[in-house]
Amino acid sequence: MGLPALEFSDCYLDSPQFRERLKSHEMELDKTNKFIKELIKDGKALIQALKCLSTAKRKFADSLNEFKFQCIGDAETDDEICIAKSLQEFAAVLQNLEDERTRMIENANDVLIMPLERFRKEQISAAKEAKKKYDKETEKYCAVLEKHLSLSARKKESHLHEADNQVDNVRQHFYEVSLEYVFKVQEVQERKMFDFVEPLLAFLQGLFTYYHHGYELAKDFNHFKTDLTISIQNTRNRFESTRSEVESLMKKMKENPHDHKSVSQHTMEGYLFVQEKRSFVSTWVKYYCTYHREPKRVTMVLFDPKSGGKMGDEESFILKSCTRRKTDSIEKRFCFDVEAVDRPGVITMQALSEEDRRLWMEAMDGREPVGCSHFFCSSPSLSVAQLDVIGFNVMKKFIYAVETRGIDEQGLYRIVGVNSRVQKLLSLAMDPKTCADVELENPEWEIKTITSAIKHYLRVLPAPLMTYQYQRSFIKAAKLDNPEARVTEIHALVHRLPEKNRQMLELLMKHLANVASHHQQNLMTIANLGVVFGPTLLRPQEETVAAIMDIKFQNIVVEILIEHHERIFRAVPSSAGGSTNLQLNLSRRKSTESKAPSCSERPLTLFHTPTHSQKGNNNDDCGAIYATSPSPTSPRSPSWPMFSAPSSPQPTSSASSDSSPIRLVHIVFVMILITTCHSEAAEDCNCIRKLLRCKGVIAGRKARALYACKAEHDSELSFIAGTIFENVHASREPGWLEGTLDGRTGLIPENYVEFL
Repeated sequence: MGLPALEFSDCYLDSPQFRERLKSHEMELDKTNKFIKELIKDGKALIQALKCLSTAKRKFADSLNEFKFQCIGDAETDDEICIAKSLQEFAAVLQNLEDERTRMIENANDVLIMPLERFRKEQISAAKEAKKKYDKETEKYCAVLEKHLSLSARKKESHLHEADNQVDNVRQHFYEVSLEYVFKVQEVQERKMFDFVEPLLAFLQGLFTYYHHGYELAKDFNHFKTDLTISIQNTRNRFESTRSEVESLMKKMKENPHDHKSVSQHTMEGYLFVQEKRSFVSTWVKYYCTYHREPKRVTMVLFDPKSGGKMGDEESFILKSCTRRKTDSIEKRFCFDVEAVDRPGVITMQALSEEDRRLWMEAMDGREPVGCSHFFCSSPSLSVAQLDVIGFNVMKKFIYAVETRGIDEQGLYRIVGVNSRVQKLLSLAMDPKTCADVELENPEWEIKTITSAIKHYLRVLPAPLMTYQYQRSFIKAAKLDNPEARVTEIHALVHRLPEKNRQMLELLMKHLANVASHHQQNLMTIANLGVVFGPTLLRPQEETVAAIMDIKFQNIVVEILIEHHERIFRAVPSSAGGSTNLQLNLSRRKSTESKAPSCSERPLTLFHTPTHSQKGNNNDDCGAIYATSPSPTSPRSPSWPMFSAPSSPQPTSSASSDSSPIRLVHIVFVMILITTCHSEAAEDCNCIRKLLRCKGVIAGRKARALYACKAEHDSELSFIAGTIFENVHASREPGWLEGTLDGRTGLIPENYVEFL
């Protein structure tokens, strides 16, 4: 219920009802004044608290911004970069938010505190001053009125008339002061509706602006937050897989420490105690010693166990000899004596154990014989799978079963099957006698058993599917900064893999892409599949901690293969082919000029076929070799006196060249020259190779294909890996052999076969 209205009629200003209602308004003014005082006090405390909070948050943001993540390894994944950047992003968000809060705090004093102070001082204080004046005039008016009423009626008329005028003047002034006071009270009551509430509204608007800014900032941050969440999950998954690998390696190192010795740039290094003889006493001083076999240099650095570090300058000498010290000749165990070339006397050293002494003596070529280290005697593991027809059929059968029966199962490829069932399934499926009887629709074969069989098949291949040869290249490609460059480089590397490996990889990646497309049901995203298959497809040749740290990049390679499988496997990389054979020939020639072709690449001569004029030329290579002598102006023109040219060129197609003037010792000598020739002697080496082929050194042998080859010309043979060729002998074309396959004779790339 509101305040009573104030009437302004002359007869009502001094009535009890008016004074009672005026009293209610005065109490409301006092209450409003007190409330505004408390509000200003609390507002100032709030602003101070917000300033303290803002200062604390800015300090917190500065701490986040100053901290830098340091990741293990020579490169960081995109996920690690995102996580390392996150603290700076957090700091930027907090700083931005606190900047807006600071603006709100600065405006709060202007829009809230000062207007309320001004309203209280200017309006309420003015009303109080008017009240004081009204009370004073009321008291005066009442006193004059009582005095006037006390006058005797016997007074003179003029005196009474003067008294009446005086009362009228006092009453008029009283009414004026009363009206001013009533109007001031009315004004304050009306003005407080906007002068008091409007600052509060402005303050709340500033508060809403601050929170709205936070909302907009959260929307802008949402994209990074999503990426960061995915990166954290990927990093956690990679950590879990890496941790299992590290724990496995740690267990192996504990069980067989000598099988996992760290590779050092030195021939041998470690701690040794050196006997130093002084007056009447000998002491044993601890040194950290290194030995380089090539210059036979021993380096010793004094070690102080109290400081826990190396102390003093290096001492070095050239080793002359090393001899094991007999036990009965010295009171210490594990001792051996060394002699130096550049310093007199014998230096007696003590190893840390018998095994340590044996290793030091073995490195220094000690006089007593030592057996082979267990590190070098480990037997290789046997493989039970091959990239053959059976392997492809089994993989296709397994993949079909997974895609038709359980592609929506949660944790697909994550959940491991029972090992005994996996082994049983693989043995039945890989056996030609029982493979047809394996029915994968049978409930006996669970989806987790089939997926585990797929992973196990890929793990037990003699070499990883992406080969040891290109393992480091794939890792290097995954470490590139530019994502497009990663895809391009991996695209090129995939097409350098052997044909069977590439076909199997394509089959697997197409399947994994299909699995990832159902990640809403099976929860297996591309990143999760990378964690599962990275260590399997790109396992390192040597199991070390450094190799385990590269698992995260192996996962990235698999992620790229899955995500871009259509581009990688359907299109030939631009560096590997062109629109015509001529372009392909030119590009391959250019690449072979820069580097020697590897055994997994087709040689340059694969695209060079002799023309009919070349085939019909009677001056064959053998005649040219015998007839042509080195130019006298050549920078390197050796003479070969043991090779005397015959009077007439001998046919090269004959497998039996008994009339060859080359003796066996000459052949051996030339073979040594071939294997040791360098780039500057390439022309001479080619001549020697041609000469040996012409004289029938390579003739009529069987050979097995190492890689698949598709013929580019009619003179070439098409074949698959493992093909056996008959009657293989040298061709007149460099880089080519000539052999027979299924009754047809043709050219074979030389680096694609090995002789049986």
